Amino acid sequence: MQLASLHHAAIICSDYARSKDFYTRILGLRVVAENLRAERQSYKLDLALADGSQIELFSFPSPPPRPSRPEACGLRHLAFAVVDLDSNMASLQADGVAVEPVRVDEFTGRRFTFFADPDGLPLELYEMNP
Repeated sequence: MQLASLHHAAIICSDYARSKDFYTRILGLRVVAENLRAERQSYKLDLALADGSQIELFSFPSPPPRPSRPEACGLRHLAFAVVDLDSNMASLQADGVAVEPVRVDEFTGRRFTFFADPDGLPLELYEMNP
């Protein structure tokens, strides 16, 4: 088997309008498609990053909370590659998003930080070489 790349990650949100605003306005993801699935009382919003990878944002009525802390088994976080960590952190902070202090990856020497989406999903900014 030879996997080519990550196509998408799917996220279920508790407040569709709030999460749509966060992922489009604050994170700057481009809307590819938005569909109401009336039979499921659910929206499906396809969002694209600059490299073509996507996030599918779903809404469902009253989704159960997913444990995140202490560390639960399963997907831990989503990481976004950035060229300039400091400017991206400043942009998040200007929009009122709390950002953790910068850490350094002990194996690569690259800087990174964490923040959360409106439902507390851990998101990471990982600085790549320019």
